[in-house]
Amino acid sequence: MDLFDKLQGRPGPLGKFTSDGYGYYTFPKLEGPLGPEMEFNGKNVIVWSINDYLGIGGRQEVKEYDAEVAEKYGFSAPMGARLMTGNSTKHEELEKELADFVHKPDALLLNYGYQGIMSVIHALVDRNDFLIYDELSHACIVDGKQLAMAEKFVFKHNDIDSFEKQLERAHRRAKPDSSILVVTEGAFGMTGDLGILKEMIALKEKYPFRLLVDDAHGLGTMGEDGSGTGTHLGCQDGIDIYFGTFAKSFALIGAFVATEPRVVEFLKANARSQIFAKSVPMPIVESARKRLELIQKHPEWRERLWENTLKLREGLREIGYNVLPAECPVTPVLTQGSTDLCTLIMRKLREEHGVFVSGVTYPVVPKGTVLIRLIPTAAHTDQHIQKTLAGFNAIKDVVFEAARKQERMTA
Repeated sequence: MDLFDKLQGRPGPLGKFTSDGYGYYTFPKLEGPLGPEMEFNGKNVIVWSINDYLGIGGRQEVKEYDAEVAEKYGFSAPMGARLMTGNSTKHEELEKELADFVHKPDALLLNYGYQGIMSVIHALVDRNDFLIYDELSHACIVDGKQLAMAEKFVFKHNDIDSFEKQLERAHRRAKPDSSILVVTEGAFGMTGDLGILKEMIALKEKYPFRLLVDDAHGLGTMGEDGSGTGTHLGCQDGIDIYFGTFAKSFALIGAFVATEPRVVEFLKANARSQIFAKSVPMPIVESARKRLELIQKHPEWRERLWENTLKLREGLREIGYNVLPAECPVTPVLTQGSTDLCTLIMRKLREEHGVFVSGVTYPVVPKGTVLIRLIPTAAHTDQHIQKTLAGFNAIKDVVFEAARKQERMTA
């Protein structure tokens, strides 16, 4: 059978959305300057779907600095992978600054978060090892797990008993040269809850394992200094490998892992997505350094982010919506209903109220469930919040009736 013909017959769970809903529900075009208000389909909308938590990407001083370093370096240098010809003092300085920020001894800069953590997981474990991960882990972790040759065990989301059961299982099956790598998230990007890091770390007293934490949504938003979920929970020292991405609070491209120097040295020679890919361009490196400096210099941005987060959540709950008990700025609104309800909510808010939200349905969440995920930022204003709450209030009868209908159907 012809490969291309076969692909037409298996579009995948998101296939129908990327065809029928292209440009609106999937691949929408938010245009104009990055910020809490952008243009969508020719209309100005309040945007709650961009992970620029600190509003840093739209700040004038950042844009001016980006233009300055782009003019100075261009986007070609350094050419080649870092292992061969793509290293620089600036890259190494950024790594040192990142390690200091997240309270780790060393760090390795990664070209991209998604491919970076996949490659890190793949490099760390071999066929004699065990990889244990949370069932709600991000797709990058799942794909990294697929690459890894280790035996894999999954534990129920944030369930310490289930986690310990998998640790016991791995420990029983271990050979003399077997190791255990545990992977979870600091702040879960869809549900907004935090990983049970302290409880997991406490089990190191009973079982030998190393802990890798993907803190994409915690970096910059959590902890008194913004250094992440481990700092917020008081257990950063127990995290053996800390992963952070620039794609959220930094509003940039790139990522890093922070850990012991011996592990960094190993990854430099074994993380294939870094060995065989072009080095991060100099303007990105310099911009990341600038953004890190600003994040440390302006704790009030993080304070404003949390003020906006709490106002939005309290307002949605007062209207009657089921806001999940998130512990990071991610604000998930959960209701019962079909895919049709999900698209209806998005369309009504966008077209009738100028509020751009993103929703997910099966297979991202269980069948019969709709999750609307809002991402507050420090750049949102009280006016943005009030207008958004007014929009949710205006459509609540439709949403709540659909939820009651779904309940009757499943009763």
